[in-house]
Amino acid sequence: MTSSWTVEIETQVPADRLFKAACVEWHNIGPKLFPGVISDVVLVSGSGGPGSIRQINYAPGSPCPLVKERLEFLDHDKLETELFLLEGGDLGKYLKSARTHFKVEPKGSGSVLKVVENYEPLPEAAGSDDYIKQEKEGIVGMIKATEAFLLANPDAFV
Repeated sequence: MTSSWTVEIETQVPADRLFKAACVEWHNIGPKLFPGVISDVVLVSGSGGPGSIRQINYAPGSPCPLVKERLEFLDHDKLETELFLLEGGDLGKYLKSARTHFKVEPKGSGSVLKVVENYEPLPEAAGSDDYIKQEKEGIVGMIKATEAFLLANPDAFV
């Protein structure tokens, strides 16, 4: 049984800058924004385009040591991308699989990021509101931190 959740996050940052920072170059900005949470992000295979696999290494003491994800597609013109969870995170705890789609759209002088995750929960975790709440809060926190960084650094990710 596949389930899904959606969250939309409005920002004051133009769509192209938000997409570049939060979706394309997040492996560079994530460890800077969350130094006590993320140790580093490494490219395991590929050149950063579709099919590439990156590994997010979390700081010691984190509930999860790492997450590996494969970039399914990346469309710079439509400002959208999709990631498939390969290892770590909630895989094996709440999930059998997860695929997350990100699309940034202009809104006034800012933008809206729409995130849709399609996932297959493990039978014992089906309908877990805790998982969905945690995922949404994590995405919103990540995007709001990215927005704050971009507003404070107007020349970054131009």
